Amino acid sequence: MMTELKEIHMRDPENDSRTPAAVITGDRTVSHEEMEARIDKVAGALLAKGLGEGQIVAQLMRNDTPIIEVNVGARRVGCYSVPLNWHLAAPEIQFLLEDSGAEVLVAHADLLRPVRDLVPEGCEVIVVETPPSIREAFRLDPADCTVPAGERNYEDWIAAAEPHAGENPADRGVIIYTSGTTGKPKGVMRDPMTPEETRLNARVFRDTIGIAPDMRGLIATPLYHASPNGFARYAATQGELLVITPRFDAEEFLALIEKHRINVIVAVPTIFVKLLKLPKEVREKYDVSSLRFISHTASACPVEVKRELMEWVGPIVHEVYGGTEVGIALHASPEDWLKKPGTVGRCVEHAEVRILGENDEILGPNEPGEIYVKNGTYSDFTYIKNPEARAECEKDGFISIGDVGYLDEDGFLFISDRKRDMIIFAGTNIYPAEIESELVLCPEVADCAVFGLPDPEFGEVVAAYIQPAPGTTPDADSIRAFLEPRIAKYKIPRRIEIVPTLPREESGKLMKRKLRDAVIAGTA
Repeated sequence: MMTELKEIHMRDPENDSRTPAAVITGDRTVSHEEMEARIDKVAGALLAKGLGEGQIVAQLMRNDTPIIEVNVGARRVGCYSVPLNWHLAAPEIQFLLEDSGAEVLVAHADLLRPVRDLVPEGCEVIVVETPPSIREAFRLDPADCTVPAGERNYEDWIAAAEPHAGENPADRGVIIYTSGTTGKPKGVMRDPMTPEETRLNARVFRDTIGIAPDMRGLIATPLYHASPNGFARYAATQGELLVITPRFDAEEFLALIEKHRINVIVAVPTIFVKLLKLPKEVREKYDVSSLRFISHTASACPVEVKRELMEWVGPIVHEVYGGTEVGIALHASPEDWLKKPGTVGRCVEHAEVRILGENDEILGPNEPGEIYVKNGTYSDFTYIKNPEARAECEKDGFISIGDVGYLDEDGFLFISDRKRDMIIFAGTNIYPAEIESELVLCPEVADCAVFGLPDPEFGEVVAAYIQPAPGTTPDADSIRAFLEPRIAKYKIPRRIEIVPTLPREESGKLMKRKLRDAVIAGTA
């Protein structure tokens, strides 16, 4: 369909009949002028409550316009914005609210109900009515989607506020919680951004995910993730159009591209897999020629999937690599990737990569080791209430995010393994320690090992091998039933095996890698 890279052209307002700048969610369209007014109202409401620089505003919402309004409004008065993963179980959300010290929680009505009694005292709750598009997409009970009596309605809250009209303090960004290697998530809190860092950050977003004044974006991944959150914020305030869907449906995704002449998309490889699984005749029903820039992150995209995607839509697929701690640090343009299939790219401006060996020596080209990144595009960070973990991940100003790989002779990075114990399920990081720390509390479990197994659709799925406690006979159903109220549904192992013993070294260390390799090889 497309044979060459497309240039980004600016819109000519006098010769363009497309819809005015807007954000579309379901059947609702909000103009940029209205969006800006609502954002300033949110900022004013926070100021009226006495919130300001360095304080915390949390959001527990599915993909909807208010999550952007609160995100940007909080930042405009110097607050940190904390988007919470709504897939989490109630105790997990309680921990995040307590750990972050959130003073305001803005939540969709249906998501608030299971956690309302766990919200810390002193955290004011503002409730957003769950809109029809989300109710339908998730088949929710309409009664659960209304604002409960006695709770503060979001629309009333911003209607009563005086709009913020003052100077904006330095941007403190979004606090994203990363899953914890020791069983608890860690909140990544950045220092206030300098004007130069803000300028460089915007330029990186332009070059790596296609942000431009005439962009018409589409997002179907959850806005509690760092990359979709940033994309939505920039697109809603600086682009021409942003279309947000509650959840991903492959054919609907193509229909929206055609209907709204979408030209920029941020996605994860799982979306590509599902699109490519559509019958060819279904894909060909929709005109996607408006697309000029697709970017992906979160997990590795299989080479054959990316090739097939570019054969379909053209050489417009960009890849970014980094992490919550280091931001977007590397970028592989379509030309880069076609020359070096499998690369995650080269460093963006003001970023550096080092490959370190076992003794922290700097390794040369094509020598695999642990990947460390320094990124001058972002301000420094700490982990909330966990300075020890922050110190452990840094060496000489470079930050490790746990991957193993190598730089080739041209400075392109290739990922070969993960040093830390992490599973990437459909672009979402899952740390086995979180699941194991709950499993060991189960009376039927004497020992356990949780790890990821390759999966063609999701990248990896969670597997758990269970050694039963003496006198018990657990099965997969009983293990899942134990975990369901304790952890998010997506973390519950899809494969559960009950085994007599688990392999451990004489020191007592679980030989998890050996077990995983044996399972993949079919010898366990």
